Amino acid sequence: MNAKTMTAVAALLAASAFGTAATAQNGELRCPEKDCPVATVIATGSVEDPKTGRKFFLDYPKDLKPGEKVVFVLNLHGGGSFGNWQRHYFPIVDQVDKYRLVVATPNAPPRVWQPTDDAHLQNVVDMVYERFGVDNIKAFWLAGHSQGGMTSRRIVCSDYFAPKVTGFVSLSGGRVGGQPERTGRGPAPQRGATAPDGPSPEMMAAMARAMAAPLACDFSHIYTTGEHEIVALPQSSEWAAKYGCAPRVKHADIVDTKAGYVYDISRQDPATKSWGRPAAPGRTEAFVYPKCKDGRVVADLVRIDKGHTEGLEPNVVEEIVKLMVAAK
Repeated sequence: MNAKTMTAVAALLAASAFGTAATAQNGELRCPEKDCPVATVIATGSVEDPKTGRKFFLDYPKDLKPGEKVVFVLNLHGGGSFGNWQRHYFPIVDQVDKYRLVVATPNAPPRVWQPTDDAHLQNVVDMVYERFGVDNIKAFWLAGHSQGGMTSRRIVCSDYFAPKVTGFVSLSGGRVGGQPERTGRGPAPQRGATAPDGPSPEMMAAMARAMAAPLACDFSHIYTTGEHEIVALPQSSEWAAKYGCAPRVKHADIVDTKAGYVYDISRQDPATKSWGRPAAPGRTEAFVYPKCKDGRVVADLVRIDKGHTEGLEPNVVEEIVKLMVAAK
């Protein structure tokens, strides 16, 4: 059996192994355009990591062909959240067919990512590489919201991830190349509901120390933030300078007339701008550092009049995906 045939067989096995569960998830366990039911938000997915018994979501093109090249994304939720909330906060699942994406969205059982979860994340990645074929994964991105972004930053240069990762999308989870000053964001007051689990102050302090550590590997980087989370976006990027990128260029604003799917319903009494209000249409400013060496992508996106938890709108999600697939 030649290499081409083996690749085709591997892809066919991937479709047979994951096809029923993943294809169903593309259309099911999805939130409506607003008022997502709690039972849907907390769903854990139907693909199982046999080494841990933990379940995760796996979404990929329903018409994926044997041997077809794909971009793989590991999408991590924030502290106190769930995989299916993340799947709708950063809904790249809507883009899997158009941009040929494979998206794995796991869950942290205590709702906070810890080093003890690293083995499970590696198992998920191994399963995807095995089932879809190493040669068919043309790029691999880490994406994470809040503490999921901090976790992505912590693991991106690890021995396991560094040789694989093409890029890292930080969704309000810290900027590589110079942090903007924060507005003192913290959870809004919560009334009449049980507080979600989240990182302890000690864990947050440890994460802050880890985020200050230098990164000794190479990857593209896309940073997103809500306008009300920061005082101002830095006008330069040390990460862009590392790759010899040209000065940043402001692209046309991304305008969305449609709201995102989800927001933090437990902290709206009263809401705060920095933490986030109900999902709504929006406008996003996009800054891209062009001409980076080795085809790297470095970009910052600021969601105007948004905070930490409003789900991303469809046009800004697609713009992020375009940047991801453009990276070499």
